Amino acid sequence: MGASARPAPLVLGPYELVQRLATGGMAEVYLARRAGPFGFQKRVAVKRILPQLASDPDFVSMFIDEARLSARLSHPNIVQVFDFGEQDGELYMAMEYIDGTNAARLIRAAALHDSEIPIDVCMHVALSVLRALDHAHSVKDDEGKPLALVHRDVSPGNVLIDKSGAVKLTDFGIARAAEFERRTDVGQLKGKLGYMSPEQVTGRDLDPRSDIFTAAIVLAELVMRRPLFAGGIEIDVLMRIRDADLGQIDRSGDRVPDDLKAVLLRALARDRGQRFPSAAAFVDALEELIRRRRLPVGPATLAAMVSKLDDLPPGTPEAPTGPSTALSSSPCWAAEASSIHEVAPAIYRIRMGDGAEIGPVSYPRLVEMLVTGKLDPGTTLAREKGPFKELKSFTELGRFAVSSAFRWEADGMPRAATTRGPLDRRTLPSRLFSIAWNRETGALYLANGARRKRIYFVEGVPEFVTSTEKAELLGEQLVARGQVLRMEVDMALAMLPKFGGRIGDALVGLGVLRPVELFRAIASQTQDRFLEVFAWDEGEIGFVAGARSHEETFPLGLDPFQLVARGVREKYSAEEILRMTEALDREALAPVLPLPVRLESFRFQHREERAIKRVDGVLPLAAIVRALDAERVATPDETRRAIFLALSCDLVRSPGWSSLPT
Repeated sequence: MGASARPAPLVLGPYELVQRLATGGMAEVYLARRAGPFGFQKRVAVKRILPQLASDPDFVSMFIDEARLSARLSHPNIVQVFDFGEQDGELYMAMEYIDGTNAARLIRAAALHDSEIPIDVCMHVALSVLRALDHAHSVKDDEGKPLALVHRDVSPGNVLIDKSGAVKLTDFGIARAAEFERRTDVGQLKGKLGYMSPEQVTGRDLDPRSDIFTAAIVLAELVMRRPLFAGGIEIDVLMRIRDADLGQIDRSGDRVPDDLKAVLLRALARDRGQRFPSAAAFVDALEELIRRRRLPVGPATLAAMVSKLDDLPPGTPEAPTGPSTALSSSPCWAAEASSIHEVAPAIYRIRMGDGAEIGPVSYPRLVEMLVTGKLDPGTTLAREKGPFKELKSFTELGRFAVSSAFRWEADGMPRAATTRGPLDRRTLPSRLFSIAWNRETGALYLANGARRKRIYFVEGVPEFVTSTEKAELLGEQLVARGQVLRMEVDMALAMLPKFGGRIGDALVGLGVLRPVELFRAIASQTQDRFLEVFAWDEGEIGFVAGARSHEETFPLGLDPFQLVARGVREKYSAEEILRMTEALDREALAPVLPLPVRLESFRFQHREERAIKRVDGVLPLAAIVRALDAERVATPDETRRAIFLALSCDLVRSPGWSSLPT
């Protein structure tokens, strides 16, 4: 048999896709070529939507808007988009191919080799970016009205550098113009972690001065060869941006000359009213500095530096990276195929413990399966066409492969679980109250078939809750509430390796959520997961004393006593409580004195509190119910619910009621 035939090339419209250059959270870019008559060929870059997002109407709309917007931009310092097409329902853009590198790699290479980036090179790059922005900010629609365009994603990765030394700004994928306003009221995608303005971080409306701030970040990092706002966790970075903390410039000493420092301090002012009013004004300030210094600004020196980047060995760690090196939603690209390895691969194959194989599976889907317990302990994975290996071998899955918080036991209960037994709705509130009152630290396990939940308590307060229910995932809850778009969650999931596997940090880092919104979302998710336990009507429950999640958490301000009261109030029906309490109708109820917990701690409703205070050690439950109903103090349902809560939380006692020992 002869040699096997070569596979047919991947084609989109008239373009043959030669090599994938980069993959981001929402799109991928290929080096492509277009052939013509008489041997004509032209190299281009083709950008297309990731297959798993191609059916998302929101992202398709954004992709179309990007193409329409890019068609209006014609400037030597902006990557040109010259074709937009569709094949078999798949949209693509063909654009100018920049054979070279980007400013991010230039900075990393200079830092690695401890070599300076000459000040004239920094100026050449900055002036090119600012001239591109000046053009974009002043572009008009067909009727001559300003589009009010803001790029919103100016970063070193989006500053492309040709081998000739030409500099071009790219990626207007999340640019905002009045003509293309199409977003929901909340969850607006705003930019890249480390390259946002203070007004982006705080969620305020943006104008071109936001781009001036981020362009100044790029210039500062070229001069310093390190991220301006890096260090610490993602929220720390955002707080530094919010406060325009420029300590990194001060700590750089004479690396940032005084005259350039003065220009940067103005461009990076926290109050945008104190910044340069336009990109053109920023250009004027830099050109004046160039004239005073008599700098020979031009592409020649930069071109020589780009040619030396080929000496950087493939796979060399190009530190310092920090949070500021996160990729954007539409990736930058250059003539370096290694950039594709900077993001999580799109496709995996799964081999279950019994040998069954599943796939292909995207990275977001794989993460969902891991955190919801769909994969058994013997599962192995293969990335793309690679060999099958253990989960812990994949760095992008590190958090989910080793964290005890996401490890689900085969039968739902760990061997170390104490007080293990069937879930009883009558005693469930008592059990949760007991953990809070005794200030216990540990994990409460709940299992009902494939449905699992684990609540981690620290000194009686719920700190972290994991669940196998997809609807309880943070991204799912945010989409359900309308706080973010589905495509934004998918993008954040694809970027999880850049954010330690934490989707909340990814959403903040990508600008979808503000830090305060993330805090509220996590608090709401933890609270909702806790309260959902009160809806369980069967299963098994057990407690592991001393167990910790070992996940990064922060104080959520949740009150366990209030949560117990809410759980009963929201998840227990009046008919159910009647069945649980009617055996006490003829038994006297007695108050517990002194109370183990003040009534105010539960935030009882006014009628509930009055019902509890009516208990005097003489009247049976039925008499209390009738009296309060006759006095129109509380309905029978309200009284029984209040007494059930009081019995569960050891505020009231009755001979016929037994609660968990404390």
